[in-house]
Amino acid sequence: MSAADFRKLADLFPNENVTHSYVQDIVLPATAGKPSPGTFALVTLDNDLDHTKPTTLGPNTLVELGTVLEGLRERAARGEIVGVGVTGKPHYLVAGADLSAVKSLEKREHGLWMAQLGHDVYATLANLGVPSFAFINGAALGGGLEIALQSTYRTVSTGAGALALPEAFLGLVPGWGGVYILPRLVGPENAVKVMIENPLSNNRALSGSQAFGLGIADALFEPADFLEQSLAWAAGVISGEVVPERANAVDPSSPDSEARWTAAVEAGRKFVEAKTSNASPAPAKVLDLLEANRSMTAAESAALECETLADLMQTDEFRSTVYAFLDLVQKRGKRPAGAPDRKLARPVTKVGVVGAGLMAGQLALLFARQLKVPVVLTDIDQARVDKGVAYVHGEVDKLLAKKRVSQDAANRTKALVTGSVSKDAFADADFVIEAVFEELHIKKQVFAELEGIVAPECILATNTSSLSVTEMAADLKHPGRLVGFHFFNPVAVMPLLEIVRAPRTDDAVLATAFELAKALKKTGVLVKDAAAFVVNRILLRLMGEVTAAFDEGTPAEVADNALRPMGLPMTPFTLLAMVGLPVAQHVQESLHAAFGDRFPVSTNLKKLIDNNVKALWEAAPDGSRAIPESTLELMSFGSSPSTGEQVLLRVQDALAEEIGLMLDEGVVAGPEDIDLCMILGARWPMFLGGITPYLDRVGASERVNGRRFPGSGYRRPRQGVAGQAGSSRPPSSATMRCAAERA
Repeated sequence: MSAADFRKLADLFPNENVTHSYVQDIVLPATAGKPSPGTFALVTLDNDLDHTKPTTLGPNTLVELGTVLEGLRERAARGEIVGVGVTGKPHYLVAGADLSAVKSLEKREHGLWMAQLGHDVYATLANLGVPSFAFINGAALGGGLEIALQSTYRTVSTGAGALALPEAFLGLVPGWGGVYILPRLVGPENAVKVMIENPLSNNRALSGSQAFGLGIADALFEPADFLEQSLAWAAGVISGEVVPERANAVDPSSPDSEARWTAAVEAGRKFVEAKTSNASPAPAKVLDLLEANRSMTAAESAALECETLADLMQTDEFRSTVYAFLDLVQKRGKRPAGAPDRKLARPVTKVGVVGAGLMAGQLALLFARQLKVPVVLTDIDQARVDKGVAYVHGEVDKLLAKKRVSQDAANRTKALVTGSVSKDAFADADFVIEAVFEELHIKKQVFAELEGIVAPECILATNTSSLSVTEMAADLKHPGRLVGFHFFNPVAVMPLLEIVRAPRTDDAVLATAFELAKALKKTGVLVKDAAAFVVNRILLRLMGEVTAAFDEGTPAEVADNALRPMGLPMTPFTLLAMVGLPVAQHVQESLHAAFGDRFPVSTNLKKLIDNNVKALWEAAPDGSRAIPESTLELMSFGSSPSTGEQVLLRVQDALAEEIGLMLDEGVVAGPEDIDLCMILGARWPMFLGGITPYLDRVGASERVNGRRFPGSGYRRPRQGVAGQAGSSRPPSSATMRCAAERA
């Protein structure tokens, strides 16, 4: 087939923002005293927009690229060109398939056409009759990286910061040849890392240097003269003077390949189970393809990839993921609801951090690295200050050792972070944030002291996770200067910032907070001042219900694993141990004080804390886990155990109730903000499409609130009990409580 044969698909998208294929003939440079190898055709992919807009692959884009490549194949046959290269506009090779187009393919047949079109175009690139080269100058995601993989040779820039096959994260498979080529190029173990481990680890991407280290690229060059160096290297390859070494390449027919393939797939399946509880079909499909294609031809694998893609494009998980990724993270996350005019924002040229503990050190490092302004830590004695500064310097040294920063950048960052035992060091700061113990009177004392030191325009921020910002500001001379700036741990990794507006917070202060969030590469969401704000309120309600079921007599394994159908990143009791039982209990107590019995305080957890028990489970050498007898002896249980399905239903109803109340209270502008907060702050699975569409689909919203949540998320017809269609149940206790409270 030719690309033109897919015009019927392209015609379905008359408004596609086409990434065009511009061809330039270049005479390759002479090498080692030899004449030029000849004329080289360079294809540059560009969508004619400013350089901040990513290039993507929609049907019209692929048809144009395929047509261009077919013409180059004819030129190669006539001997007019000796090679073909593909590169992109600044900062991008290609950012992958156009998801806005793919999500609108309602018929399976259309999804199959899209898969086949990609394979048809890429097969042309792989069979031009002359060597093909991909010059990876920037982001290469999904189908963008597969363009590179289908080329004969690849170079990559050290400045290329996002190379990935994120399809397992998006609910798809690398279906344009990536799942076939990658294990042969870099080995099945590395292929599982790129196609499974990275996507399911917060959608991690490779740098150019990392991609070169794995063997995805054959050569690595600096950004300043990347294209020139790549063309010179291509000239050397074509002339025979350069022979790329591919140390990680694997021949699937070799004697040891079957064992390696099997072991890599098995490791991948264990990773998927641990990360998603197999609640999303896409990661397993990636591994199925990898397992099957070891003994397949490229054409046989391509046919299976196309059928798999067509099936996955019709799943609820894919549509949910696209909504969560595009509509929430990419769109609403970049245009925060309720944020004031950014023109009101003030410049921030120096930052103060009150405290020098672990959280304060993380904050100082983030501000110094991203803002590149002086940051001062303070604490009550020199030893604590020195320890805090040493922590920051140590973290910079780790980044240097991993080659994530240069020596110059490391030196500059270290120089920006200093410490003092006196808050007088904040006299010329523009922004001061506290990271002290989570006690209201301590925080109020800190702010009272700061107000006598800092300039009137200096913004004061609290990193509180649950306390009242309004109360903290109540006794200040200038209460409008205080804003909640709640980070999530670990600070460097978690992208959410809950920006909390108290009743008297000034618009300029709020605008500055949002601009700071953007500069820190975080997503700010405006939150009303209410106990525990969004993420912690929802998580503590969830954990409170599971803990209550456990206290009532539900076996620990049943209670802790009841939510596995949700595919959450960790079980409730694991999360409790990670947060720390005392911290979780402290927040639970504050929520109990604010909201009453919806947030019960567990006497069993209190006993564990009083006896310095850090976690419920204890791991055995064989990887199993159990509750030690000494721990069990500390606790007492009721005689009303629940099944796992009952616990899941109980949690679903409780979450629907709590979110309904939060929306009634105006904690956020809409359910989309709650969805965004949970995705970015609690790692709520993308394939569930946001917590409110999920609660709609399983029927909890209607059971508890009598209606679905308003919103534009993917909300297919509701399911019944525990997510199974066709079931019904009487009103839950949460329903009755909610109705009574709203009456």
